[in-house]
Amino acid sequence: MSGPNGDLPMPMEIILEEEDNCLGEAEYAAINSMLDQISTCLDQLEEKNDHLHARLKELLESNQQTRVEFQQQQQLSEGPPAAKPHS
Repeated sequence: MSGPNGDLPMPMEIILEEEDNCLGEAEYAAINSMLDQISTCLDQLEEKNDHLHARLKELLESNQQTRVEFQQQQQLSEGPPAAKPHS
């Protein structure tokens, strides 16, 4: 027996399964809200990561400059290397 449009009628089990698979507006709204919260958290993490990266780069440059100055200071305090006499 066919339906009003000539389609075969759907068994009740299939109809119930389709209803279970469909999410309501409340579920979609809840998922969207959670995704927005995750996105916000990721944005905050990215901002903190960028800040830390900039600070670490500053620290590295500062340490490099300090090392160069220390080496220069050591060279000045040691004086020029002594000449070795020829044998």
